[in-house]
Amino acid sequence: MPIRITGMNSGLDTESIITALTQTKQDRLDTAKADQKKLTWRQDKWKELNKKTVAFYNGALSTMRFSSAYTKKTTSASNSNAVSVVTGENAMNATQTLDITSLAKAAYLTGKEVKTSGGDGAKSSTTMKELGLSEGGKLKFSIGDSETDTIEVDVAATDTIDSVLAKLKSAKSSESGTSLNFNFDGNNGRFYVSAQTEGAKAAFHLVSDGESSAAMNALGFALSGSSEADSSNYIAGSSAKITLNGVKYTSESNTFEVNGLTITANEIASGITLTTKQDTSGIYDGIKKLISEYNDLMKEYATLYNADKASKYKMLTDDEKEAMGEKEVEEWEDKIKSGLLSGDETISTVKGALRDIMNSSIDIKMKDGTTQSFSLAKFGISTGSYFSTSENERDLLHIDGDPDDSTTSGNTDILNKMISTDPDAVQNFFSQLSRNLYSKLGDLMKGTEYSSSFTIYEDKLMASQYSAYNTKISDAQSALEAAQDKLYKKFSTMETALAKINSSSGSLSSFFGGGG
Repeated sequence: MPIRITGMNSGLDTESIITALTQTKQDRLDTAKADQKKLTWRQDKWKELNKKTVAFYNGALSTMRFSSAYTKKTTSASNSNAVSVVTGENAMNATQTLDITSLAKAAYLTGKEVKTSGGDGAKSSTTMKELGLSEGGKLKFSIGDSETDTIEVDVAATDTIDSVLAKLKSAKSSESGTSLNFNFDGNNGRFYVSAQTEGAKAAFHLVSDGESSAAMNALGFALSGSSEADSSNYIAGSSAKITLNGVKYTSESNTFEVNGLTITANEIASGITLTTKQDTSGIYDGIKKLISEYNDLMKEYATLYNADKASKYKMLTDDEKEAMGEKEVEEWEDKIKSGLLSGDETISTVKGALRDIMNSSIDIKMKDGTTQSFSLAKFGISTGSYFSTSENERDLLHIDGDPDDSTTSGNTDILNKMISTDPDAVQNFFSQLSRNLYSKLGDLMKGTEYSSSFTIYEDKLMASQYSAYNTKISDAQSALEAAQDKLYKKFSTMETALAKINSSSGSLSSFFGGGG
């Protein structure tokens, strides 16, 4: 901005005069900036509300449309220390007998102590030559029951234990590509080997034939007994075995998948009773979650819609902000922000549409074959008393007998009773209700010329309005500066003329004074 020196000859406060003469244009600029700022705040409010709406749409509402949300089952075990069970939706209601006869184990070898030819304990830097392998050798392990699927590593006389260890760690078997876990403990001078997974198929076996015997023995890869079964330093890889209702099952891990049940064996035990039945608490919890998320959203809508418009709080100009404290400005602007969506027509439309569906009736086929018309009220779910409920909570639903709801916890638990006596009717009603609500909310969030998909407000229109404000602010700024420049030029011309007059007057005074 140019530096202007004015009023030197006239003595006038030119800045104040020009500011007063261009105040109307300054007001237009301030108003445009304020309106754009308020639009930004409104956009932020809508983004947050839309985020919560989409979360409800994709959350419990989406889940409760499907039968899988109501076919929840649970399985209890008479010996929960020995077994844990995850119940799938296809599991059958039944009481079964389980014996766990063996657990899966991973093959594991504790190598013999490695010593040099001189009888000293080996270290990571010890070479194969120092271990008596002047010509090097071969290390060999077979995988599972196969004699041809082997891990083979060639070692040279110059290789150290560290370099041999690196070769073993990177080696894979010839057919299945299996690798093993290897480690050398320098403190104890021993190699340790384990299979990467449990079971007989992943187990390893030591191979000591003509070309590998010397190297295997030198590095401690040998059994302490006459065979693997007799060896004290080798744990054979084994499969898990159970007997369920008289039928034997084998697994390479301790987990079994049988007829919808995922059974994990933890310890050997017999005579375990597994009881699978309908999980009524799971169905209840699902419905309760749906109602809770609906309530949270409806309360948010009501809070924003019923907020004080804060019409007496006008947007602050930069000068007004400078005259106030930081906290005062924040509190002032928070008042404006809280009322930005007060009485908003879109909120009213969405809120009303959801409420109408939750208040609707649905025809349901009962267990006895008859058809009855059900509403939420028949399941003991309804809103509170209009006059005793606060304005923002009048659309909220309460479940009779819900221990977490002080309003209705003392009422008879109709919902749980219905789940126990006719779970199919409960499923049919709430899945259809959820589908209706999901469909309606989806329609309200469809993309249009003015809004994006999955958006309940006109975000595209608001973005266009924001851009329009940029133009309006730019035009207002230009008009203000042009008016100021024009006035400054006029005052500058006046100052120049006054300077000439003052100069002439001075000359005349000097002339007449000299003649005296």
